[in-house]
Amino acid sequence: MARRQPEQQAPPVQRLRIRYAKRGRLRFTSHRDFGRAFERALRRAGIPMAYSSGFSPHPRISYATASPTGAASEAEYLEIALAEVCVPEKVRDELDAALPTGLDVLAVVESDGTSLADRLTGSLWRIELPGVDQQLIEEAAAAFLAAESASTERMTKNGMRSFDARAAVVRLDVLAGAVSVVTEHLTPLVRPDDVLTAMTRLRPAFAPDLPQITRLLQGEIDHTTGEVTAPF
Repeated sequence: MARRQPEQQAPPVQRLRIRYAKRGRLRFTSHRDFGRAFERALRRAGIPMAYSSGFSPHPRISYATASPTGAASEAEYLEIALAEVCVPEKVRDELDAALPTGLDVLAVVESDGTSLADRLTGSLWRIELPGVDQQLIEEAAAAFLAAESASTERMTKNGMRSFDARAAVVRLDVLAGAVSVVTEHLTPLVRPDDVLTAMTRLRPAFAPDLPQITRLLQGEIDHTTGEVTAPF
C-alpha cells in the first residue's frame, strides 16, 4: 500500500506584523495560554490564515520574544501569514474585538520582508518597587552598575542555570520608587526579575517583595544612547 503523502499548502500571499499589549490581570497569561487565546481569536474574527504543510497543518504564526508571565507589556510582537490579502487596519479591529480585554491589539502593519526577530534586539522596562526605601533603590542600582558582573540563576527547562545579568543591561536609571532598565536580548535571555535578583545579591536589604514590571518598548537598541526604537 502506498504511503499517504502529506498535504501541501499554498504559500502565503501576505504577512502582517502585530503589536499587542498585556494589561491588568491578563499580564499573568503565559505564552502558551496567549497562543491558544490568539488562535481562537483568529478563528472568531475569520482571519484567512495560511497553514503549514504536513500531516498536522497549523496556522502560520511567528512569535517574538515573550515577556515573562506576570509582567505587563505595551510592546509584544508576532507575525501572521495569510491566504488572502487583508487590510491591516481591519485585521487590527477584528482581532482586538475577538480577544479578551487586557490582551489588546495596538497596531497591525504589512511585513516589509525583513526578519522581525532581527529588529527586536532590546527592551525598555519600567519596574515599580512599592515599599522599597528610595535610598536602598539608589544603593542597589549603583552597586549593580559598578559591578563588572552580577550573577544570578534561574530554573530553566534544562535545570538551574547561572548567568551574568549585568552583561545584558545597557542602561539603568533610578526613578521615584522605581527603576527604568534597558536590556539587550542576549542568550540566555536576561529578564527584569533576573536584574532584581542580581541587585539583591549585591545589596541584600534591597529585596523587593512585589515588583510591578512593564515592558514599555521592544525594538532596535542603540548602544550609544541606550534607547530602544520600536520596529513600527
